[in-house]
Amino acid sequence: MSDDRLLSAFDQVPFILVVCEGPDLRVLSLSAATRELLPGRPWQGVPIRDVLSDLIGQQFVDVYYEVYRTGTPATGQEWRAHLDMPDGSVHEMFANFTISPWLSPTGEILGATAVAFDVTELVRQRQAAARAQEKYEESRQVITSLQRELLPTGLPVLPGLQIAASYLLADADTAAGGDWFDAVAQRDGRVALIVGDVVGHGVAASGVMGQLRAVLRDRLDDGAGIIEALGAADRFASRSPGAHATTICMAELDPVSGDLTYCTAGHPPPLVVAPSGETRFLSRTGGSPLATGGSFPIGTARLAPGELLLLYTDGILERPGRDHPAGSAELARVAANCAAGRALREPRSTASERVCSQSVELLVRATGHHDDITLLAAQRVPVVPPLELGLPPEASSLSDARDSIASWLAAVGATDHDTFVLQHALGEVITNAIEHAGTPVAVHGSLTPTGQVVVFVRDHGVWREPEVSPTRGRGLAMAAQLVEGLKVEPSSSGTTARLSHSLFRPGRLLSFAGDSLPALPPSPGGFRIVDEPGGDETRVRIEGVVDIVTAEGVRKELLRRSRGATAAMTVDLSGVTHLSSAGVSVLHQVAGLHTEQKAPLLLLTADGSPVRVILELVGLSTGPRKMSADLSTIAG
Repeated sequence: MSDDRLLSAFDQVPFILVVCEGPDLRVLSLSAATRELLPGRPWQGVPIRDVLSDLIGQQFVDVYYEVYRTGTPATGQEWRAHLDMPDGSVHEMFANFTISPWLSPTGEILGATAVAFDVTELVRQRQAAARAQEKYEESRQVITSLQRELLPTGLPVLPGLQIAASYLLADADTAAGGDWFDAVAQRDGRVALIVGDVVGHGVAASGVMGQLRAVLRDRLDDGAGIIEALGAADRFASRSPGAHATTICMAELDPVSGDLTYCTAGHPPPLVVAPSGETRFLSRTGGSPLATGGSFPIGTARLAPGELLLLYTDGILERPGRDHPAGSAELARVAANCAAGRALREPRSTASERVCSQSVELLVRATGHHDDITLLAAQRVPVVPPLELGLPPEASSLSDARDSIASWLAAVGATDHDTFVLQHALGEVITNAIEHAGTPVAVHGSLTPTGQVVVFVRDHGVWREPEVSPTRGRGLAMAAQLVEGLKVEPSSSGTTARLSHSLFRPGRLLSFAGDSLPALPPSPGGFRIVDEPGGDETRVRIEGVVDIVTAEGVRKELLRRSRGATAAMTVDLSGVTHLSSAGVSVLHQVAGLHTEQKAPLLLLTADGSPVRVILELVGLSTGPRKMSADLSTIAG
């Protein structure tokens, strides 16, 4: 068959087909279906990174170069992509793909080939079917409702700060979670930002989470600082076994100056994303998890204008195949792309909202996730000037007033619901001023440091008594029911109406309907506790996953071997492949009992291992691993 006939056959395949050559992966050929998807783009001899420049923040381009570098094929199922079109629109599609190395007869890597299928219609059909369902499974309804009830009803909308949050359950169909977020506007203009992680999952963990959140919010509402608030939570945790070893990151931010104080109580440190795309993790403060006998040292930093602060739980770091360092680096890179709008295109979204929702989607879809994931972001933004309107005493001015009010509320970050409420209530008050006073009307509105919109409507006349009519006279009553506060004060120089209403934006309980996440790989090796050589049962090695399923067995076995923590013990953790918060809680309990009995407990870990990072994070000291690998199974 001639080369021309081969090229003709290649061109007519009814799917996406790409051939790239060399280290730069310069495009040799695209099928007609591919060219149709990328109209007007130069491609012949152009590196794939330039042909698909709009996909750089969406991970597709990275996969091409990773395949060329490693020689290992990569696949993806129903990945969402946003392509920029020549007319300025954005085309959303879902694709199944395989990218493979192009090998010479001698095994040399010449380039990479990609085969992809547009499955957008299938995904859309499934999404439509999901939306059309009248009823979810009863267990899912109960769990989702519980989680929504226990998490904040909304995040405050504050001047100079855009706040967003997201939450993804470890297994949304079977168990509620123990992670939480909160944002509390304080009377001095600062805002307290909180992310916490209670040990375990299920209704019990969610209940403890709700109680801890209430304790912290109560103290913060009374004006407490970080140390006092965490102290109250620590006292509660010491009386509640389910709250033991809860980790918390709390920050207090002044949106005006950018001054930041924070504490990492056994929790990963905050991430800062600059407008330039640069990222930095703040230093850990050395605080201890709740009810572990530690303290809560404070760290300080400053958030520059435009910078974004991200608090998160370790579920986003400890995904399958990722340890703390790798997970942290990946989070920083993806969060920077999302903040800058280089990932998925979502009109009207803020940088905080994109970081909280898109980062989770992009990171989880490639690996899956074992644990709950919570993100809370706050970005310093310019303060929106107050609302100032001067209206003539004419009914025709009401339309322009409503538009101006809506534009101002959108600028400060009000939701559609709050915009409707305030538009309607203010419309009623302004109408009364125009109809009854008959003088020009001044409207002044501002957003207070505690997240409350306060609007004054002033005229220079006296309101007439409304005519008795079954269809009139209800405007002010309706307005009063719509907003939190409405007060009308007449005087000899005119009438002033004051409306007040708090603004909130909801956090997002994520589910990623329509996204197909990969199945979690099985944990490497089975869990077991083994003797070290020498026949001394107080020298032991733990292997495999220490999570909510196995943690209780670890606690019982360690206490049995140490005769109730009265004998010195050495525990090698270098074989532990996953240490969850439940495992950390058990180790804290056992360590605390050994301290009380004055019997040393030595925990051994490998240098640079994820387990060592976690134990250092939560304040458990460790030593280097020096024991033999000759093991005999005794429990598991």
